[in-house]
Amino acid sequence: MVAAIALLALLFPLVGDAAPDSKESRKRPIILDKSGGFTIGGNIIHSPVFPNATLSCDHGYMEYFIPWRPKKTSLVMWHSSSTQVWQNRWDGGEGYKDMFLRRRYPVYLWDGPRVGRANWACESYLYAPFYRDQGNFAAWNFGPSYPNFWPGVQFPTWDTEAWQQATSSRYIEFDTNKNVHLESQAAAVAADSGRLGDSIVYLTNSASGLRAQMTVVKSNSTNIKGIVAYESYGCVFPDTANITAGEPFGPMIVPLEDFKKLAKLPAIQFVWGDHRDDTFPFVKQARQAAKLINHYGGNAKLFFLPKDAGLKGNTHSAFADMNNDEVADLLEEFLEEYDLDGYDTKTDDSIDDLDMDWLRQDIG
Repeated sequence: MVAAIALLALLFPLVGDAAPDSKESRKRPIILDKSGGFTIGGNIIHSPVFPNATLSCDHGYMEYFIPWRPKKTSLVMWHSSSTQVWQNRWDGGEGYKDMFLRRRYPVYLWDGPRVGRANWACESYLYAPFYRDQGNFAAWNFGPSYPNFWPGVQFPTWDTEAWQQATSSRYIEFDTNKNVHLESQAAAVAADSGRLGDSIVYLTNSASGLRAQMTVVKSNSTNIKGIVAYESYGCVFPDTANITAGEPFGPMIVPLEDFKKLAKLPAIQFVWGDHRDDTFPFVKQARQAAKLINHYGGNAKLFFLPKDAGLKGNTHSAFADMNNDEVADLLEEFLEEYDLDGYDTKTDDSIDDLDMDWLRQDIG
């Protein structure tokens, strides 16, 4: 019995009537109700030679982690390199996945069609090595050019293994408008299926921001509640805006009535790291898109980490930076502001004491 009480004291050192703040939530153990994965969307094609032979292809893959007594909003983490960017900080420290599981949000890691664990394609393609490691360095805002880091950058510059892990942890990217449609179609099927719940917030990075916007356009439900786009490369615009479509990072043009779906979301936030301002093409594009979303009654804002939060040195992937705990707190504030942080209706939101009771019974 003494051992059980001691274990409880270690696991829950700060239990009280008040809801735990962000610092307390960082210490909280991760208790999962379930985890797993599933494929969704896609097609089945028949062999042109053997008609009875088929291939299931162009589906997406969703890995999920559901906390015990979860909050109501599912965080779908959508990469533009690999799911690894959500799992760990650049130096191997705790990433967004575990940070938000500790805060009791259901977490989903998404591999779109032809990417990662969903790489069966319905059509052939040619792979050839594309020598982009050094190009990644500047594109990911580690510095102006390889290997020159920005002063004060939130990356472990002293750790050569961290750089190797960063540039190795990626899948093949299909940066085409055709792929934007392919990925967003499968993601819309997932959103409308109900398997992610009825309160979904997409956390995106780089080109996945464009894909999440297109998912909202294609969705036929109200399950999607928001997008937090970390350095979104590309935006969606209505066909009435006199904007020319581009490729591979937008702009993408959709009918006005479809575009208005973005204006129905409670909130969209475009987050930018250091060394980004209106001279950067994708900041310009996001500002134009936000203005149009708001014109039709929506709520889209640009958020600059240095100017609006006083955070310095953040890269293209702030959620993986060395100060990702502070960046996570900003996301928590966003979710609170738009009432996306509550518990499922079946969950008592005074659950720290219930955690204690549950663990006490389990140990006892």
